[in-house]
Amino acid sequence: QVHLVESGGGSVQAGASLRLSCAASGLPLTGLALGWFRQAPGKEREFVATINRSGRSTHYADSVQGRFTISRDNAQNTVYLQMNSLKPEDTAVYYCARDFTNMGSTARGAYDYWGQGIQVTVSS
Repeated sequence: QVHLVESGGGSVQAGASLRLSCAASGLPLTGLALGWFRQAPGKEREFVATINRSGRSTHYADSVQGRFTISRDNAQNTVYLQMNSLKPEDTAVYYCARDFTNMGSTARGAYDYWGQGIQVTVSS
């Protein structure tokens, strides 16, 4: 059984920080790129960040560049998303996923396994 489980979400005020974690079981995350997406109410799921298999290369959506940092611990089979200077427009359900193309893609279709999502709410 394959599971990706996100944790670390919650409700915070604008300007605060949160750190999301995504732990995998039944599925090795090593060797493939990983990504974070988010979906706000009434909107499509959008790309947030991706990290390559070694962790040395990352890419971010313009909306989070400079505020969010993606990282990974292959020994712990976990990927993280550090979110600083949060804004109300960051409010969404956040998902981690595995990029089976290993290309660091921003497209949802490149990801095969997804977590169940975790809510992040930022109030002004």
